[in-house]
Amino acid sequence: MSTDPFDPQLDDVARLTAGARRILFVTGAGLSADSGLPTYRGIGGLYDRKATDAGYAIEDVLSGTMFALRPRLTWKYLAEIEATCRGARPNAAHEAIAWLEAERGGVTVLTQNVDGLHRAAGSRDVIEIHGSLHRLVCPACHWCCEVPDYADLTLPPTCPACSRPARPDVVLFGEALPEVAVQRLLALLEAGVDLVFSVGTTSVFPYIAEPVLAAKRDGVPTVEINPGESEVSHLVDVRLRVGAAEALGALRRRLEGL
Repeated sequence: MSTDPFDPQLDDVARLTAGARRILFVTGAGLSADSGLPTYRGIGGLYDRKATDAGYAIEDVLSGTMFALRPRLTWKYLAEIEATCRGARPNAAHEAIAWLEAERGGVTVLTQNVDGLHRAAGSRDVIEIHGSLHRLVCPACHWCCEVPDYADLTLPPTCPACSRPARPDVVLFGEALPEVAVQRLLALLEAGVDLVFSVGTTSVFPYIAEPVLAAKRDGVPTVEINPGESEVSHLVDVRLRVGAAEALGALRRRLEGL
């Protein structure tokens, strides 16, 4: 007999998951909280100061405009964010999503997080809508490389091809979302899914709330996993008001028993 504290809702979620051929997980900073990452605002939800030591708002320091003018200053705070992520490992929530994709296929992750933990857990169909801290790019010549962390980087790093300042492949304030990621999301929503999970996100960005809104319009079931309130809490069919690792870890155990 299960001892999960959110019966019988989890039974409903397990049935929905078992019967779905295409599942979309929309994830935010709350999913990485059990990996030790703070659920702050800012890039990917990893910052919560009202002003930086330099006297600027964090939105100004971590903007595309500031990077173009003062890349060294932007890099100082990008490195601080990366140091917060360094050494973090996927938790039971990341692992459950990756397991579900490996076992059944048809699982896509749309994540706001820039920590790379979904891919580290083994998820392959991941739309990193805000990019990744672990991928460096050159805005001038489009050089690109993957780095495990920033420990050995000289800041700001320079592009080996053209010697211009390189940057993480993340969406800074004031910048557009990556077109490739947006098109992947639009194609997925147009093709249709059978189940949408909203996990650990407040869904304040329209493109993060849209999958739940679209599912609601189309009669597709939706599940929210979040101990707090979000912009879509009143819309979803099932709410699990607990942390992501607890809920998705329990869901995995249910599905393994089917």
